[in-house]
Amino acid sequence: MSDTLLEVKDLKTTFYDGKTRLEAIRGINLNVQKGEILGIVGESGSGKSVLMKSIMGIIPKTAKVESGEMILNGRHIENLSNKEKRAIRGKEIAMIFQDPMTALNPLKKVGDHLVELLVRVRGMKKVEAKNEAIEMLRMVGIPSPEARVNQYPHEFSGGMRQRVLIAMALSCNPELLIADEPTTALDVTIQAQILNLLKKLQSENDMSVVLITHDLGVVASLCSRIVVMYAGMIMEEGLAAEIFYSPKHPYTKALLNSIPKMDDGEKSRLKPIKGSAPSLNNLPKGCPFAERCELAMEKCFTEMPAYKKFSETQSSMCFLAGEGDGEHE
Repeated sequence: MSDTLLEVKDLKTTFYDGKTRLEAIRGINLNVQKGEILGIVGESGSGKSVLMKSIMGIIPKTAKVESGEMILNGRHIENLSNKEKRAIRGKEIAMIFQDPMTALNPLKKVGDHLVELLVRVRGMKKVEAKNEAIEMLRMVGIPSPEARVNQYPHEFSGGMRQRVLIAMALSCNPELLIADEPTTALDVTIQAQILNLLKKLQSENDMSVVLITHDLGVVASLCSRIVVMYAGMIMEEGLAAEIFYSPKHPYTKALLNSIPKMDDGEKSRLKPIKGSAPSLNNLPKGCPFAERCELAMEKCFTEMPAYKKFSETQSSMCFLAGEGDGEHE
């Protein structure tokens, strides 16, 4: 029996704005193993959220999955009807969005959000669903859930609203949970609480989790494997230890070098990545990172590098990948 829960093959997603084509996802190959926490990192606009929304079947009407295969539990889901996709969402795959205030209806009680979901997906009666909603709020660490279940989203703090979204995502026992920047709007202490909660619930429920973030510190503490995205493509992937201690792609190294280091003293300077990501309607012919790469050669601007494998788990898309190897500075 395969340990692969989700497999994505050569996925391409494009946005259309009049006659303009914006290639957001450009031939991505990806897999998620059963019971693992996979981190997907990259700057804003790298395609992380669009990739997961393409898999969930919730991209906007201006976007289209052009080609590729998405295989969940051995079943192709790319050509399912909207009704069939809705049946999968919640039961097999669920998503936590980054802004709980826009994800929750401000006019609806927190308990009603959960009850509706439990009635629709798990076929519960309303009274049974209300009791289950209270237990779900208790499970994610919301105090006095019997009272809180009758309150509105604005009566919850940002961290507590995020816990409500986690409760909603987990209420239907999904096999795969996608967390899209789940701690972005929260302070550091609350971030740590939410991440610890995710890790605890993942372990207890033996779920697979895909964590989307731009924060490498988050993936270091939580993820067993990491995918590095840029301009709609995967630049590098590997085990967390491989990415942090033996990165191969210049973009991965640049991301790591832009993180403040506790042991560098007060005088150390951050190393920002120069320039900005390419526009999706004017993508370069060659490596998308070439314009910002200090090691770029002439062919980097005209040819797309192939993926080079370094181990069973680590690969990188760069002509120079592995040369002058060594850890990031």
